[in-house]
Amino acid sequence: MKARNIGVDAKPPSKECSDPKCCWHGILPVRGNIIKGKVVSAKATKTAIISRSYLNFVPKYERYERRHSKITAYNPTCIDAKEGDIVTLAECRPISKTKHFIVIEKVGG
Repeated sequence: MKARNIGVDAKPPSKECSDPKCCWHGILPVRGNIIKGKVVSAKATKTAIISRSYLNFVPKYERYERRHSKITAYNPTCIDAKEGDIVTLAECRPISKTKHFIVIEKVGG
């Protein structure tokens, strides 16, 4: 089965899967935010925890502060991101209570 066009500028994975929740080989549509981050945990089945660092402006002091957040994302078997990988996430419909993003490609690692 060939990878379908998901409408995002990302390279499709080389492996194939038969997962219906995969955005490349299944029917899950992606929309909204595109985020890059580092995988800090991939212990749970088909789940990856991604850490995202960003800057927040504090008007009182007219400076930026560093902040970070952890995002739970669906990790399809065709991508299979491991700890330490830099990945791209795309927003999708809620897959579970905490998962609203899906890993669409590995950038580095």
